Amino acid sequence: MTKKPSEKSSGASKDPTRRRKVASGAGVPSAVAAKARPTTSDMVSVSLVVNNVHHSLALDPRTTLLDLLREHLDLTGTKKGCDQGQCGACTVLVDGRRINSCLTFAAMYDGAQITTIEGLARNGALHPLQQAFIDHDAFQCGYCTPGQICSAVGLLAEGRAKTADEIRELMSGNICRCGAYTNIVAAIQQAMGQS
Repeated sequence: MTKKPSEKSSGASKDPTRRRKVASGAGVPSAVAAKARPTTSDMVSVSLVVNNVHHSLALDPRTTLLDLLREHLDLTGTKKGCDQGQCGACTVLVDGRRINSCLTFAAMYDGAQITTIEGLARNGALHPLQQAFIDHDAFQCGYCTPGQICSAVGLLAEGRAKTADEIRELMSGNICRCGAYTNIVAAIQQAMGQS
């Protein structure tokens, strides 16, 4: 039987949509649902300095440093690429050392000094590596750029890279799917004072 135009559905359904079921937790065993949302007593206190600003937070102990930065502090410059530590898009500096923030729990860095791409510029002036990336057009889509720059800052602080080959080797954990590697190496060399 075909509905007449006057018999239009009101849009409200007796059965909730799949989206509503998932959002409400329906169909999820109660033991699983209880573990999915930690209670206040399950939270851990974390105090850290991000880009020279002190933060004290109560977090789910499973919160990665990447999710803390993006979801709790709204610092979205650090990117979530592979979420497996293989692409380097999530690279940040912890106490001056470069790490993949997707592979580490935020609670592990209680008391640490974290620097993201948003924290590199000083007094309105770009960090020398940020400027070098612009000068050498060392990005195309830009998705990997924050991780590339933070990794390069860590690389310079390590002081181990002396040649273009060493830069390439020590930056190999940061993938650029657009293939801007030649320009990235040139930018790092400029920041090292080699070009």
